[in-house]
Amino acid sequence: MYRRILVPLEHSGYDQVIVDHVRQLATMCRSSLVLIHVADGWAARHQMSLKLRESEEMRVDRDYLEQWCATLRADGFEAESILAGGDPATEIAAAADREACDLIAMAVHGHKGLQDVIYGNTANGVRHKTMVPVLMVRGPAGGRPR
Repeated sequence: MYRRILVPLEHSGYDQVIVDHVRQLATMCRSSLVLIHVADGWAARHQMSLKLRESEEMRVDRDYLEQWCATLRADGFEAESILAGGDPATEIAAAADREACDLIAMAVHGHKGLQDVIYGNTANGVRHKTMVPVLMVRGPAGGRPR
């Protein structure tokens, strides 16, 4: 059903929630996984246009993605990673197209009303910017897996 699943990770406790869910789905569908993290600090947003070196934030994020990939590969999954910089929703949608993914699976926080305005809503932005199906798995309060 799904050959290639894009999995946005945010470097938080919510990542375990979505990875646990995607492991089951990828096993059933024999899918490969593409992990993406969008660094959205100032250096990450302007790295390409200003020809900046990779920031410490980006190095930490790259290592984090590679650790997840190594874990998934050790468990028998085909996994690769992408570190992007910029607006998360835009970068996730673009990566889904560029990487020929047929599903985007992401954890959501479940903010409501004013919290969405304050904290943003990447998942909502992604679903408006892509034609790729988006699976949203709600994580527990505080982002801590049960």
